[in-house]
Amino acid sequence: MMKRLQTILVALLLVSWTGMAAGKDKSPRVEQNLSIFNDVLRQVDMWYVDTLNYEALTETAINAMLKQIDPYTVYIPARKNETVKMFTTGKYGGIGALIMQYDSSKVVVSQPYEGLPAQKNEVLAGDVILEVDGKKCTGKKTGQVSELLRGKAGTVVKIKLQREGVDKPFVKEIVREEIKLPTVPHYAMLDDSIGYLAFSEFTEHSSREFRSALDDLCKNQGCKHLIIDLRGNGGGLISEALNIAGFFLPKGTEVVTTKGRLDSSSRRYKTINDPCYPTLPLTILVDDHSASASEILCGSLQDLHRATLIGEKTFGKGLVQNIRKIVHDGNLKVTTAKYYLPSGRCIQGIGVEPDITVAEDSSKVNITYSLYRKQLLFDYATRYHRLHAEIAPLNTRLDGKPEGETFFALDSLDLVDFEQFLQEKNFTYETETSRYFADLLRFAHQEDLDSVTVANLEQLKDKLTSDYHDALWKHRKDVLEALESEIATRYYYQKAATIVALRRDPVLKRALEEIK
Repeated sequence: MMKRLQTILVALLLVSWTGMAAGKDKSPRVEQNLSIFNDVLRQVDMWYVDTLNYEALTETAINAMLKQIDPYTVYIPARKNETVKMFTTGKYGGIGALIMQYDSSKVVVSQPYEGLPAQKNEVLAGDVILEVDGKKCTGKKTGQVSELLRGKAGTVVKIKLQREGVDKPFVKEIVREEIKLPTVPHYAMLDDSIGYLAFSEFTEHSSREFRSALDDLCKNQGCKHLIIDLRGNGGGLISEALNIAGFFLPKGTEVVTTKGRLDSSSRRYKTINDPCYPTLPLTILVDDHSASASEILCGSLQDLHRATLIGEKTFGKGLVQNIRKIVHDGNLKVTTAKYYLPSGRCIQGIGVEPDITVAEDSSKVNITYSLYRKQLLFDYATRYHRLHAEIAPLNTRLDGKPEGETFFALDSLDLVDFEQFLQEKNFTYETETSRYFADLLRFAHQEDLDSVTVANLEQLKDKLTSDYHDALWKHRKDVLEALESEIATRYYYQKAATIVALRRDPVLKRALEEIK
């Protein structure tokens, strides 16, 4: 027991020693505090009434310590080494499908990825995951089921599924593959001259994928002005941001500087190749989830007057992390430096201000939110997909062309069918206002307010009761767009949601106005 305890403490010692190695004057403080920790754990081991899980205790202690530093410095034990791979390469071993919590007891497949094992084995969105390799999934959370589905590429996983319209559960035996999700989930021409490129993360070799899409747009499709969409892009590798910046900036241009406590953490990053598109006009869309490497790319291009930024202020993550190996196959992702843009600004906690601010209004809530929250949009799409073998293609252009062709879109007849579906599901529409009002009325009774006040509140309650038929048709555009997105995803996978959303995207609309 004590030998195992000493092993754990040595691991903790080495974690701390690695971070302090450059400061020998501080090593006595490290030794003193580790001796305190060592003695506390030894005393607990000797005197505590029950047997303890020392691995869990030590991991908790490490996590609590690192949480005091910053949100990005984290300990990754050996059992989560797959996570390290995801950080740097974007790859993991699995079946290639998104799953979601359907209710408190069910986890369902929400989206298989096109061309990956789940889709190739005809796993469908809406399939309920009952078991994975004989382990029951009923009552489990999404993270627990995800752990079961992931594994080494080449291994077989047996998944027991239940599907609407199929009488009995069935089993799929799927060979896991190394999953690498596309970092350019969608690119297309919006009209005859403006190209659009969505970029999701800066992982290993993602700049190659960016370059491939860029070349196709410019060399084959006539792109004269490029819109890069970095909204929701949480960043990744600095090297990939540098590579992409190098497509547009002169060779030798300083893109970002990092400054840390150690000399090895302080570097100047410059473009190393001649640009392939030195004069292509650029517009970059950003929001408050654009972070880290996204901010390096958009911030440097803004500083160097190479791109116009439109949208919301970015997240403000100006810190650099490195992954350090520690004993027993663990890893430490540790903040080693801050980065500075060409103008000298560090955007940590501040973010990058766009040249043109367009705030997306997400404050308005209508019946669409209630339908989404109750999984009714998802369920209708599941039924629609079961009843329709195919749908028309999606139109990626925003200029009404090509003319005379048929593209997928829902109309009033589809809304009538959807309303019938809601009746079958016994849908009742409770507005957010009425939900909060119910609490107000309950408190009014509990606090024994006078009868006149309570009576007035009761009358107001009746006025807040909403007829979902009226709400459905009043907000038909929002409802139909949400349905189109959910349904199209069943046939055209992840890119479908982006294509549908761009039709009414206020940030993209403003970008197009500025370009033209």
